Amino acid sequence: MFFSCEGSLKQVQKSNIADFMPVGEADSINVKYTDSGKILTTLVSSKMLDYSNIDNPFTEFPNGVLVSMYDKNGTITTTIKSDYAISYKKTDIIDLQGNVVITSNDGKKMETSQLYFDQKNEWFFTEKFFKFTDGNGGYLQGPGVDFSKDFKIFNMQNSTGEVNSVNN
Repeated sequence: MFFSCEGSLKQVQKSNIADFMPVGEADSINVKYTDSGKILTTLVSSKMLDYSNIDNPFTEFPNGVLVSMYDKNGTITTTIKSDYAISYKKTDIIDLQGNVVITSNDGKKMETSQLYFDQKNEWFFTEKFFKFTDGNGGYLQGPGVDFSKDFKIFNMQNSTGEVNSVNN
């Protein structure tokens, strides 16, 4: 006896593909996060895919993001740019990938190929090679770092660099 499951397998494959489709798509988005009428953060992207209809929901930005953070006076304090981003709803983790650059208005700059942001704890981390410049000629670089969103606390694994002392 010979049995064929080809027809059934193709139906199952089509069914699985249909289940993993975004529930929403948006082009050329510019999202503003506000508090008491003041803009705190803006997120700009040319494409957003919403997968909130699956067990582990996420939002994907396949063409990257540009995030700007503002102070209480409406001045941009920090920008974050990457070629790709994905935000996981259950864990509040954002995965930034490809030419990730964080720049602060006081001259600090972080560059890496992949960086995670824990939104709950306001903490960045990566195991990838990074380079941080402090705006005063100092730098740190190496594999793996985690740091606070304001660049005040750094934990490095095996890094090198040069830090210039500034007396105030």
